[in-house]
Amino acid sequence: MPELPYLNPVIHGKLRLALLSLLSGVEEAEFTWLRAKTASTDGNLGAQLLKLEEAGYLACEKKFVQRKPQTLYRMTEAGREALAEYVHALKELLGGAMSS
Repeated sequence: MPELPYLNPVIHGKLRLALLSLLSGVEEAEFTWLRAKTASTDGNLGAQLLKLEEAGYLACEKKFVQRKPQTLYRMTEAGREALAEYVHALKELLGGAMSS
């Protein structure tokens, strides 16, 4: 039996995969936009974004706009590469399942 492709556990979480997928299509996104798109709670979203940031897949910028805090996230080059590798591994895994 051939070895299964490696699926990056940092990306493999449902919410983390959704976040990277959303951020791959935009230059940057606000925390509130990501929360609305994922229907996540503030706490869970913050924890998952932090895991992606600690892995080097996201960059975070905090600033104030008209005295209101704004938190922006963008994918790093390492994040784009990791997501591309994950998608490739998933296609390999699914391709093997489809040919069985």
